Order: sequence, then C-alpha cells, then structure tokens
Amino acid sequence: MADLSQAARGRIERPKRAGPRGWHYVPNLPLEVSPLFSWPLDPVKAVKWLWKSWFLLTERLVLVGLAFLSWLYTQPALERCFAFEADWLAQIYLRNLALFILVAGGLHLYFYSFKRQGDALKFDKRDLARNNRVFTLRNQVWDNIIWSLASGVTVWTAYEALMMWAMANGYVPTLNWSENPICFVLLFALVPLWESFYFYLIHRMIHFPFLYRHIHYLHHRNVNVGPWSGLAMHPIEHVIYLGSVLIHFVVPAHPVHILYHLQYFTLTAATTHAGFAGFSVAGRNRFALGTFHHQMHHRYFECNRRVPRKVPGAAPSHDQGDVRRISVPPWRLPPSGWELPDCRHECP
Repeated sequence: MADLSQAARGRIERPKRAGPRGWHYVPNLPLEVSPLFSWPLDPVKAVKWLWKSWFLLTERLVLVGLAFLSWLYTQPALERCFAFEADWLAQIYLRNLALFILVAGGLHLYFYSFKRQGDALKFDKRDLARNNRVFTLRNQVWDNIIWSLASGVTVWTAYEALMMWAMANGYVPTLNWSENPICFVLLFALVPLWESFYFYLIHRMIHFPFLYRHIHYLHHRNVNVGPWSGLAMHPIEHVIYLGSVLIHFVVPAHPVHILYHLQYFTLTAATTHAGFAGFSVAGRNRFALGTFHHQMHHRYFECNRRVPRKVPGAAPSHDQGDVRRISVPPWRLPPSGWELPDCRHECP
C-alpha cells in the first residue's frame, strides 16, 4: 500500500505555485459565513440563503431525489434485514459501489480525462500527481480509487447495513410520513446542519498530532485534490467520519433518511473535492461543486480550520493575507463546511 514514511505522514513537499499567488481560480473574497449562522441574525438573508442552498437545482435536492430512487428501486425490503444475510448485504454494497463510481468516476472523466471544461473554475491548474512515491502505485488517482472503494464503500455499506438491521429489529426510533410529515421533511434539512457540526468536531480531533500522523495524513497526501480524493481516507477515519449516522439511534428516521444521510456524506466528499468550483455554462457557475476553503485546507493542511474575519481597511488578496483567525463555537459554522481562508504561508 502507500509509503508510510515520514514524508507521507504529513511532511509532503511543498506544492509549487501555479498562477498568480498560487491559484488559477478564486471565488469572490473574502469568503463569508452563512447568514444563517451570523449574529445578529438577518431573517431575510437567512431565508434567501436557505432557498438558494436547496432550490431550484442544487446538490442537496439531487441527493434527496437519489435517496428516494435508491429506496424505491435498489433497497432491500426492511423485512429482509431482520438478520444479516449475504444476499441483501451484497445488494447494498453493489449499489453503493456503483453510485460512488458513477459520481467520482463521472466527475473525473468530465473534468480530468476528457477535460470538457478545460481549466474554467479550476482552483489549482496543476495536474493530479503521477510517478510520486507518496501514493500507492505511485499514482494519485489509482491510490485514491483503491482507498475509496476498498475501504470507503465497505465502511459505508457496513453502517447502512447496521442501521437497517437495527430498524428491522426495532432497536432505533423510526419516523414515517403518515405519522409526522413535517418532521419527515424537516429531517432532510437538518442532516447538512448536523454534518457541519459533526465534521467540525471530528476534523479538529483528527488534526491532533498523534491522530494526524497515524490516520489523517493519508487523506492529506492529496495536496491538490480530485473527485476520487474525497473518500480516500484511512479505514479508521472512514469509521469515524461515517459514524455520523449513529445519531439515528437517538433521532428518529425513516430508511430513506438513512440513505440520504450516508449518501450525503460519501457522495459530497467526491463533489467537494472535485478541484473545480462547479460546472461552467456560458461562463457562469451553474452547479456548485468544490469549495475554495477546503481546497486551501489541503494545500495548507495545518491552516484554515476557523472562521475568518476581514481585517478592517484591507483589500482582498488571492493568498488571503488580509484574514485573521478567530475562534467561534461550532454552532456558528456554515453548513457547507467549517474551514475558511486563513493561510499566509505554506506549512513546513
């Protein structure tokens, strides 16, 4: 597998700058915290933000639709999940495998193999790494594919199977449309908020030196990221990251919520690590994908873990030298992620 040398455990060679101040494309700066998590709360801005994050064509809405399609056409009947059996476990695994290959593989083919969008909205103009001993088979893409499919999809399936088995046996509280339609719908909106809070906590945890050196380093070998990088993690990190779904041992849910929860965590890992801000149509970003703050976090892996505040009177710059760190409680973090720009130099 991967070279576990000191270089691979975080002391990766500094990336060479590509373009002005090291970036090919940057969004409007400074990046702002969602109005939903700003104080004092502006109700009008918060409602507009919520609307734009869900409608009309957004990643979240697509994933809700995908969860329903998965539940209706590819999910084993809950009665079959009363006991662990190879047939329904294989059915879930193969469906999850196909989904991740379709999303991560499709994005990779579109952006990197066929280059259908060229470099438009691409954060880092450099190609993904080849002939680099840090990666399995000396190739970043194949390394990421191996970790994503061999470990990521397996852990994803294991958690899904556990939750379905628990539901079938009455070990977890359930939620049905017929009994409580408002909560049924609301839970879809709450999953991204829970993701932000949970991801903030575990991400800070796995950046502690011991956990970073032995677990999280594997993900951060991807200094420049692509769609397959999102789920390319150490197996222990997969267990921690996807353990988010265990909240439903307390919070009632329907099987379709479980599907949405896990698909949200896994498939958005591919989209947010796409390396592109989104799909460009007629020169505009029509469908958001990658996030600049997380792209920066991979390049400057010991930075960018707090919410920014613009220094008064400073003009924005590509390297974010005008941003200072401040500490904020996790409930004020934006639902799209917790890292925002705060990188003045490359880490040693």
